Amino acid sequence: MPDNNEKSDGISLGQPSRRGALQLFMGGAAMMFAPDGRIVTPARAETASADGLVRGRPDEQGIAPSAITDFLDDVDRQGYELHSFMLWRNGRVVAEGWWSPYRADLNHMMHSLTKSVTACAVGLAIADKRFGLQDKAVSFFKDKLPPVVDDKLAAMTVEDLLTMRTGHASMTSGSAWRPIKTSWVAEFFKIPVVHQPGTKWVYTSAATYLLSAIVTRTTGEAVADYLKPRLFDPLEISGHEWPVGPEGISPGANGLSWKTVDALKLGILHAQNGMWNGKQVLPADWVAAVQQPHVKDTYGYQWWIGPEGTFYADGLFDQLSFVFPKHNAVVAITAGIPQRSGFNKLVFRHFPAMFSGAAANNDADAARLKARTAALQLLPPLVPASSPVAAGISGKTWQMPENADAIKSVTLSFADKTCTFTLEDGRGTHRIEVGLDAPREGTTTMTGNKLHHEYQPDLMRVVASGSWRDVRTFVMTWTFVESAFRDTVTCTFEGPQMRFARSVNVNSSALDMLTLMGKLA
Repeated sequence: MPDNNEKSDGISLGQPSRRGALQLFMGGAAMMFAPDGRIVTPARAETASADGLVRGRPDEQGIAPSAITDFLDDVDRQGYELHSFMLWRNGRVVAEGWWSPYRADLNHMMHSLTKSVTACAVGLAIADKRFGLQDKAVSFFKDKLPPVVDDKLAAMTVEDLLTMRTGHASMTSGSAWRPIKTSWVAEFFKIPVVHQPGTKWVYTSAATYLLSAIVTRTTGEAVADYLKPRLFDPLEISGHEWPVGPEGISPGANGLSWKTVDALKLGILHAQNGMWNGKQVLPADWVAAVQQPHVKDTYGYQWWIGPEGTFYADGLFDQLSFVFPKHNAVVAITAGIPQRSGFNKLVFRHFPAMFSGAAANNDADAARLKARTAALQLLPPLVPASSPVAAGISGKTWQMPENADAIKSVTLSFADKTCTFTLEDGRGTHRIEVGLDAPREGTTTMTGNKLHHEYQPDLMRVVASGSWRDVRTFVMTWTFVESAFRDTVTCTFEGPQMRFARSVNVNSSALDMLTLMGKLA
């Protein structure tokens, strides 16, 4: 799989838990909807949370709490690493949870779920008559075309880009272009068009990138700026990050970081046929078009097609927003799961089956579910351990041999409850504060691109802990909590030498850096 409610009086029920608890709100009456999708306030007033969404009980929306517990148990049994999930049905968020140290208030890198957001911009721009589905891709970029434009390239349309039937022979990953500082539009037109456009499906981030470039060329705005008043503001989506690439163009296919609730809202908007708080935010005909199986039974317009009318936005390492139109339900998930793991099959074993039939109110099951998820943790608790070696190595620097990652030196400075890890490389000097008694949260400029699908933000939020595995081996865990990535860093001290190893939980390529043997400076 690839690298895709109306507020009442505004009284807040509070933020979701920041320490991994699944929030089940036990009150609430049945939600009523007007024909145009607006929420009709029932006799007993309800309130929206700070994110603008109303909470409720799962059993009041026809979902047995035990069915949600079964889903979570199955996730644990299969060893899948979830970072968060939110479940919405009939106008209410009925379940939500974050695996500590992930939190509701933090952004999470969405990878190719971004494609489905870019599709919103395309649909809105088409509705604004900026361009049409059958317009030719080459018509927008006459200044970027190769000297010779063959017939196949000339025939490629906007719709071919939307359905990823560009005629390319193989995919282009976002990681391939991220290091390139020159025009990515020019890079697109260098890709050979081997097949007649519209005839062969090949998943490729290059197609979505060009859609983003077309939106920018025809509106004068990057996709995020174009969407702000049209999508983000109406849905109360803020605090997101979506850096642009060369020429001020968003990558389109990836690069968006936002909160789990924002991915949920994207799904809710589509479940409601583009309506939000009584306003048609996305054209209804566009919402209908994106979920049609334009490519066999698997792909629409930058959305994937699932069983029983389901469609979903899907990002690398399982950043997901599933829409179940027949059941007026949406599930949003963030995770760090390897590619081709089969996680979607697990999801479809539980959803939409749990929506079928009525569910009797069951306080005991609801309480068990709440207890089951009250201590969601990504990792086992830190077990502090010390070593007499720490005092002798603290503050000393190990010089590294020449290496592909341009690492020059490493220093570890131990204090009572923390270790300051410092690494110098070709980009500069980077530090991480590592907790020895409990994880420490902070920010870092630490290089991670080769292990992190070629992402290398200027600053990353990290939760770090460390412990001595044995008298000479210090092991650190760096959880980059606004991404899918979690690094394990092992420093083994052998006299005047230090063996330095680093690995990651998920990646599109190698999971390990080459182990280095440093020498005391």
